[in-house]
Amino acid sequence: MAMNKSDSGSRLVYSTETGRVCPGCGQPVAACTCKLKTAIPVTDGIVRVSLDTKGRKGKGVTVIKGVALDAAALALLGKQLKSACGSGGTTKDGVIEIQGDHRDTVIAALQKQGMTVKRAGG
Repeated sequence: MAMNKSDSGSRLVYSTETGRVCPGCGQPVAACTCKLKTAIPVTDGIVRVSLDTKGRKGKGVTVIKGVALDAAALALLGKQLKSACGSGGTTKDGVIEIQGDHRDTVIAALQKQGMTVKRAGG
């Protein structure tokens, strides 16, 4: 029995012609008609910057929480902060993590963008 594309459960996620494709409507992400995008998380308006070493074998990581941006904008902000600090890191679950202790640099960069920032922790 031959299976066609619709029976196999596969779907198009990237096209060299248009780039990323929305899984909901099948259109390019820039021209998505279903608006299958994540909502902006509700926060108190204060961005908290802290240093975390738990579960990292003593290595310090600067953690930024409470940024009221959608996932794409948060990833872009994370990329900007990582390049400003000259360090690596990640953005996941609404939290930006930057390798090393860069709290002062991150606080200055976020305040320059007009955000209310507090240093959390010790």
